[in-house]
Amino acid sequence: MSRSLPFARVTAFALLNGPFPKLGAVVVALLAAAVLLLTDGRRRAWSMLGSLMLAPVLLLADIWSSPQLHVVHRHPLVALLGGAVALAAVTGAARLLAPRLWLLGPLAVLALPFRVPIQSGATTSNLLVPLYLVIAAGTLAVTVPVLRSERAVPPRAAPGWVERLLAASVVLYGIQAVYSADFEQALQQMVFFYVPFALLFALLRGLSWNRGLVVRCLRVLVGLAVAFACIGFVEYATKHLLLSLNTKLIAANDFHTYFTVNSVFFDPDIFGRFLALVMILLAAVLLHAGDRRRQIAATVVLAVLWGGLVLTLSRSSLGALLVGLGVLAALRWKLWPVLATAAVVLAVGAVALAVSPKTFGLNQGLNGASSGRANLVSGGIAMFGDRPGWGYGSGSFVTEYDHQHQRGASRLSASHTIPITIAAEQGVIGLAVYAALIVAAFAMLLRRAREDPLRATIAAAFIALVFHTLLYADFLEDPVSWTLLAVGSALALVPRHRPRPATPESPAVAV
Repeated sequence: MSRSLPFARVTAFALLNGPFPKLGAVVVALLAAAVLLLTDGRRRAWSMLGSLMLAPVLLLADIWSSPQLHVVHRHPLVALLGGAVALAAVTGAARLLAPRLWLLGPLAVLALPFRVPIQSGATTSNLLVPLYLVIAAGTLAVTVPVLRSERAVPPRAAPGWVERLLAASVVLYGIQAVYSADFEQALQQMVFFYVPFALLFALLRGLSWNRGLVVRCLRVLVGLAVAFACIGFVEYATKHLLLSLNTKLIAANDFHTYFTVNSVFFDPDIFGRFLALVMILLAAVLLHAGDRRRQIAATVVLAVLWGGLVLTLSRSSLGALLVGLGVLAALRWKLWPVLATAAVVLAVGAVALAVSPKTFGLNQGLNGASSGRANLVSGGIAMFGDRPGWGYGSGSFVTEYDHQHQRGASRLSASHTIPITIAAEQGVIGLAVYAALIVAAFAMLLRRAREDPLRATIAAAFIALVFHTLLYADFLEDPVSWTLLAVGSALALVPRHRPRPATPESPAVAV
């Protein structure tokens, strides 16, 4: 007995630190891709359960020797009891969801913004723990009845190009994690983002997105946005941040004359992105609602959210809002007036930059005005030039950039420009899949968007989100991207109906 225990420990150590994690990253990526691609109900259910169980196992293997798991090593029974309680809670939630799966929509939307700081390995990550619980419960609620049933499960609709390219993105990320310069980061990205969000996509795509479900989700989003904006107002009035985790933001607020708010979010840009997307959804209500009371209510809420967005000082979010509103206007009316207005706005902005560059921080140079992002972009381009074919591997941008520029342990968020990050990490192969996914998503969302206000709204929000990723970060690492694509894919399956006679209001009245 005493001899077998050391042998077991040595075997476990070899598995956790050998090829098992890298092989596991590829396997879990394949399972997530199967969730997106399979049409057979039972096979898809097994794939969902497999990815749901394998992902936490890989995470535990990654952080097994980290300090936060010392309590597990010392008190294994307590850890098992805690795991049993968590499993019982998820199982109970799944039983409540099983007969009323439509609740997955509002619950997922409710959980989207909330992140919990958790230490993983040598870093502290802000993780979407409430959303993970919703995804786990929803997965059990969907798969267990399918596997228990002895009847034949009707196949779902064949996957479109968006699903295929999402699956290709996940598999490619898992394969390129094998040779990554920072495999730990790549594995965490896979476990925390790609796998659970693929499950989220499958769950939301399977719902019937009728008017009632859309209205419920919109009410949840608006309520959250107003509450977060009010928290931002309190922060600005008291000059005190509710969450003191972002030390860089606290230092910037202490150093500068202006004060930036972040509400319950870690980063003001993420707060601004959330507000901008909700404002685009409300603008669609303003444009298409025939009831004046709804238009007035939407206008009042838009004014509140606009105040919160301004206090974030997020230029990328303001740009995303303008892009989304422009798409809404182009789909509501004609394209050429929107393009003309956009040209005028750009011209006015160029004049303002030329007249007063100091106001926009351009006196500090492009890198100073962009808070150091210009150097990150140029560094990412240089990394792509070194390895244009396959890149440095998934999740490796920060580690490789620090190594080449000898910055030490800096906490960067990749290049703040998604195409540059993909080029540096995944090379031409990753860029090709990314570009194809963007084209396929735009084609799917914009198809018949003029005939359907809901599809036009989803298209405008997604295009605004893509624009924001060009100036900040997080594309497939953001659950909002997967949520919008899932809803858009579900709406694309709705049979085309005869459009009702259009009686659009004049632009002046609507605005």
